[in-house]
Amino acid sequence: MDFSIPPSLLELQQRVRRFITEEIIPYENDPRQTPHGPDESLRDDLVDKARKAGLLTPHASVEHGGLGLSHVAKAIVFEEAGYSPLGPVAFNIHAPDEGNIHLLEAIATPEQIDRWVKPLIGGTIRSCFAMTEPSPGAGADPSMLQTTAVQDGDDFIINGEKWFITGAKGAGFAIIMAKMEDGTATMFLSDMDRPEIELTRTMGALDTCFTGGHGVLRIKNLRVPANDVLGEVGKGMRYAQVRLAPARLTHCMRWLGQARRAHDIALEYARRREAFGRVLGDHEGVSFMLADNEMDLHTARLHILHTAWLLDQGERCNFESSRAKVVCSEAEWRVVDRSVQILGGQGVTHETIVARIFADMRAFRIYDGPSEVHRFSLGRQIVAGKKAKPNSHSERQ
Repeated sequence: MDFSIPPSLLELQQRVRRFITEEIIPYENDPRQTPHGPDESLRDDLVDKARKAGLLTPHASVEHGGLGLSHVAKAIVFEEAGYSPLGPVAFNIHAPDEGNIHLLEAIATPEQIDRWVKPLIGGTIRSCFAMTEPSPGAGADPSMLQTTAVQDGDDFIINGEKWFITGAKGAGFAIIMAKMEDGTATMFLSDMDRPEIELTRTMGALDTCFTGGHGVLRIKNLRVPANDVLGEVGKGMRYAQVRLAPARLTHCMRWLGQARRAHDIALEYARRREAFGRVLGDHEGVSFMLADNEMDLHTARLHILHTAWLLDQGERCNFESSRAKVVCSEAEWRVVDRSVQILGGQGVTHETIVARIFADMRAFRIYDGPSEVHRFSLGRQIVAGKKAKPNSHSERQ
């Protein structure tokens, strides 16, 4: 496995880095940011800038308007985009749209591609993924799904309640996971302006980075025609894995950029702020934290690149993506936490972007499966004798 960046990708990396620095970071104090994420007008302005720069939705296929990046290329570009909390919004690579695009391009019909996917890739609409439910419904354990879909002729009637549905407010359409009469799960596509889908409230949350926030939905007697089933009936859980394995990894990529940003700000502060007759960076306690930050950033990046490389080889990588989700979410969180500590009082104010990154990132250890659930799953697989994919030529032999 060669970790060197090819010249074409290196040029793209520098291009994205310049774009984020020159075009996106100046928007970080824009008053159109709300407690539930950037408002639609701010999102539209950011997306328009990325569109004009030829950088919009880079992970989507070239056929449908993207750049067709490989997983390794995404690791490079998404980290650079994530250097600003607004970068993933501008590039149209934030959750849930990024993962939805990956899933839809894999299994949607040509008609569904034209109706929903192309506008999504073009950044003219947003989407949401409606699986999580209030207790006793599905959360970290998707098998607890309570939302039902009952066949009625050529249609399906869906009833249920969903919550923590990221981007629900203002979304153009939803992917809805529902339980069939035989206990299997199916994914359905529906426009969000249907009267049978009610956004009952938007939840207050630590994070403020997702346009549309996190919504609570009540679905009552939603009639979905058979041609709006996503994929095949009864295969919803299988498709969820198609979406989740790379989506966990792209979370790691984006948040790595923000962790690096927090570290860079803390490092610059440690180089110039004086205390007890020396700059902070000359004090062992601070220099050790900076060293630990560098090691955690490097560890996270290696896990991302290794798993991305395996995905590019066509491997399923559920074990590896689960492992990377835990390693990266916790390593990147430690980097941001230390950066707040180094900044001291500045770290808990909004004088820098670090406090915002801190609040946004805390939820990363819960998104797409809490660390504890991943550890439980990994442990069971290890006891059962399942191993991660070989990560060296000697191991392959």
